Amino acid sequence: MNISKPKLKNIIFLLLIVVLIIPQTRKPIQVLLHKAIAFVKPVSVNEEKLTKITNYNWKLTDKRNTVINFQTSKGKVVLLNFWATWCPPCIAEMPSMQALYDDYKDKVVFLFVTNDWYSEINPFLTKNNYTFKVYRPASDYPEFFNISTIPRTFLIDKEGNVVIDESGATNWNSNKIRRTIDDLLK
Repeated sequence: MNISKPKLKNIIFLLLIVVLIIPQTRKPIQVLLHKAIAFVKPVSVNEEKLTKITNYNWKLTDKRNTVINFQTSKGKVVLLNFWATWCPPCIAEMPSMQALYDDYKDKVVFLFVTNDWYSEINPFLTKNNYTFKVYRPASDYPEFFNISTIPRTFLIDKEGNVVIDESGATNWNSNKIRRTIDDLLK
């Protein structure tokens, strides 16, 4: 049986559409695509540091309902990530976030913030062997962090300057980001 190239392309296209429509296969495929995008997407470092965090008045809670004040991160290097367990680009970047967290957890303040409930968060963390802490907002976000898309990640230096403001899946374990963090820690 000989299938022409145009017919083969149509069959592959139809199979792809069907696979994307089926809920059980759609999410894993989206995560895979976002992982691929994350590894080729360049991260822009804000060398001019035009944006500065001025409002640190924000409270978060951890899984034990302990209140954490964002104020305690003032004067430290902070990586702040807004994400959700249901978000394919968020899921795609989490392995790189975990790798970065493993190496910098004692030097950088990591704040993984979501509106998901811990009944969703805890199984997600366990299933994926993620060890970073996750927080939920306990008060309104400072205006600067009132974002509309996730994932959205900010790397903030010790003076409160936003060095990286990145939307979408990103490879956070890249050499460029590691060099940037190392420079901020000096």
